[in-house]
Amino acid sequence: MNMDKIRIKDKVFRRYISKAEIARTVKRLAQRIQEDLKGEQPLFIVMLNGAFVFAADLLRAMEGPCEIDFMRMKSYEGTSTTGKVDLLQPLHSDVKGRTVIVVEDIVDSGTTMWTLLHYLEPYKPKCVKIAALLLKPKALRHDIKVDYVAFEIPDDFVVGYGLDYDERGRNLKDIYTLTEEEQTDK
Repeated sequence: MNMDKIRIKDKVFRRYISKAEIARTVKRLAQRIQEDLKGEQPLFIVMLNGAFVFAADLLRAMEGPCEIDFMRMKSYEGTSTTGKVDLLQPLHSDVKGRTVIVVEDIVDSGTTMWTLLHYLEPYKPKCVKIAALLLKPKALRHDIKVDYVAFEIPDDFVVGYGLDYDERGRNLKDIYTLTEEEQTDK
């Protein structure tokens, strides 16, 4: 079956990043994190729902001890951000004095990450680093540092590899972007 273009609900998407390219890049990212954190046992906080696929592959590529916890925040409806962040599932682990790596599917406006960093501050982690599958540098509205980035992309809407369009498309192995016709209709 040709998966160069797919339809999800009312939108058509084209393949943008292949599963092979994602796998190579995620493995390299895991190696960088490992080198930077030698001798530490970091706590990975995975942002649900979107980052679960990325986190699974990233953590399987890591060697050495680490812990994992999950949080869920929501700031999207359809294909656009609401500008408001809701905490749907809080953190359960103690982060005091710990090296924390937040694993996120995509950082675009940065509003969710900015909110999360302020949420973690009173718990006094040793340091907080961000690992993102995708970064949209031109869409950033907050001064945040994303320490580990798999791919920088334009300010386009994407699905697949955990990312969704109205909860659909997360299971796609590749990453897809809206076709040019759909981009002009946004």
